[in-house]
Amino acid sequence: MINTFWSLVPAIVAIALALITKEVYSSLFAGIVIGGVFYACSAATGFTVSGFLTHIFKDGLVAQLSDSYNAGILIFLVILGILVSLLNKTGGSQAFGEWTKKHIKSKVGAQVATICLGILIFIDDYFNCLTVGSVMKPVTDKHKVSKEKLAYLIDSTAAPICIIAPISSWAAAVSGFVEDGQNGISLFINAIPYNFYALLTIFMMFALVFMKMDYGPMKNFEHKSELKKLSDEIEKRTENEKNAKVFDLIIPIAVLIVMCVISMIYSGGFFSKESENYLHFINSFASSDASVGLVIGSFATLVISIIYFVLRRLVSFTDAMVCIPEGFKAMVPAILILSLAWTLKGMTDSLGAKEFVKGVVGSSASGFQLFLPAIIFVIACCLAFATGTSWGTFGILIPICIAIFPAGTQLNIISISACMAGAVCGDHCSPISDTTIMASAGSQCNHVNHVSTQLPYALTTAAVSFVCYIVAGIIKNPVVPLLFGFIFMFAILFAIKNFQKKK
Repeated sequence: MINTFWSLVPAIVAIALALITKEVYSSLFAGIVIGGVFYACSAATGFTVSGFLTHIFKDGLVAQLSDSYNAGILIFLVILGILVSLLNKTGGSQAFGEWTKKHIKSKVGAQVATICLGILIFIDDYFNCLTVGSVMKPVTDKHKVSKEKLAYLIDSTAAPICIIAPISSWAAAVSGFVEDGQNGISLFINAIPYNFYALLTIFMMFALVFMKMDYGPMKNFEHKSELKKLSDEIEKRTENEKNAKVFDLIIPIAVLIVMCVISMIYSGGFFSKESENYLHFINSFASSDASVGLVIGSFATLVISIIYFVLRRLVSFTDAMVCIPEGFKAMVPAILILSLAWTLKGMTDSLGAKEFVKGVVGSSASGFQLFLPAIIFVIACCLAFATGTSWGTFGILIPICIAIFPAGTQLNIISISACMAGAVCGDHCSPISDTTIMASAGSQCNHVNHVSTQLPYALTTAAVSFVCYIVAGIIKNPVVPLLFGFIFMFAILFAIKNFQKKK
């Protein structure tokens, strides 16, 4: 079962069970168990209970949680949960909600503000998901935007924005997979115009908002949200909370952005005289460790925020400390899902999923060079969907793209862009993707509901992107396929809206 299609079965089963049963924890664990069985059966000694249990827990769950990068992401999650709890405790979130009543007058305005904030926070997808969710949820609740729609907007401004932002943890990751003497950041920038899925996702969000339409399961959730009666929470606020101003939310968020950027370039050697990246911003960002940078930046922000709120007399030091366990508890569901998703990914890796996909692509795709970008896009979608990781997909497919096409050719750039776009698409759709999980956490939305409502939108964008890559592979120019994609996407949405109206 090693290095064969069976290596993808555990992830496929987990995803199918999650969508069928609407229960994600047991579904992920079922996929992990199947992966453990397959691995134990493939051992030289044959299946043994000890080998099965060792692979699931020691080599799987414990290994993933003890991984320094994963541990850093979990710490970052907890600190952001504490920050959100602190902002709620001090009344900063409520003050921002009051401010938006005067400046955001409609449901369209609330959604546009959410999209714009998501686009502005392009540093890191994890950071984006939780920050946008905590800031915009009071606003979207006020204007009866469903949690599911908020989760879609958050998820669609996380990875799809980071993958076209040259200064982001994603640009650093992609550049790290580029070999053979090519400049990774330069290649990343050249590939941006060809990243049709990311660009069309942004277009899709604005089109849905301004056309005031939804379809698929999202339409039902939006209809239910419109019927809800909102409780007036102003009366529940304490005196300290009533003294909070909108800047009591803006200042901590601004500090978080600044501190995370500084910390990420610090982890890349920007301030180290011994480093070759000393005082070189772009190279430092490309070499940064997002896990370390985000932990340091968020922890520094937490300390500064506590001092700020205590001095503002919006909260006592004792009450600020109470926010620590409260924030931790709020993040427990996301932490549990992430831990299980990482373990499931470990199962597919141990079964040789990477080697299997490499073999398939290398043996069959090289004969269809003009259509290769579209083929790579589909393969990257499927691989990222099954494994729940974009970065893992980059590591598998980018070296293959570089090997098939010579450096500096237009098809080289298009194929690498197709790989990035497909990885983001699969990551966007997958229930076991960490960004999908954190978008659910940021919007406080049921995870399976988020996946099922987002899927029709993501698949529509993916279908249009696939056609765009066929055109791009033939004419080797980004402008015509992108214009075609925008027109085609608008035509599809217009047809769906007319169909719904007639129905």
